[in-house]
Amino acid sequence: MKIAVYPGTFDPVTNGHMDILQRAIAIFDIVIIAVAVDNYKNALFSLEERLSLLQEVAKGLPNVEVDTFNGLLVEYCANKNATAIVRGLRAVSDFEYELQIALMNKKLNENLETIFLMTAAENSFVSSTIIKQVSALGGCIEGLVPSFVAKKLREKYKTIQNCT
Repeated sequence: MKIAVYPGTFDPVTNGHMDILQRAIAIFDIVIIAVAVDNYKNALFSLEERLSLLQEVAKGLPNVEVDTFNGLLVEYCANKNATAIVRGLRAVSDFEYELQIALMNKKLNENLETIFLMTAAENSFVSSTIIKQVSALGGCIEGLVPSFVAKKLREKYKTIQNCT
């Protein structure tokens, strides 16, 4: 059985994340969405909220699990018997950073592969950071995040989305 881990902070989950997840499901028998507990970013959503959002958007997807991890990702992968890490790329600039991490993970566990998947063109400019900035100012994020996530962002920022 081929198990992959799709790690990240997912603050919040975007349609770009979902695009990568859908394609990973087609490749692996099980995909574990692993939310990082050790988050070096300033998260808008708490760990519990991010788990809840991911569980909602992953509901009904075959062979997907949602979990958390702390410490080294390679240790988490070993504990889950995963053979691969899935990472999404939007642009060439993502690749340089992701390559460094993939090479370090390979050094730490030579049996673990990193699989890079390019997001669909329509999601290439979408990042959680941009989504939060636009949402905080009441901008339209329709079609960029799952509708459930857009609702939670509006609640968090107490904004009305302007999609005119």
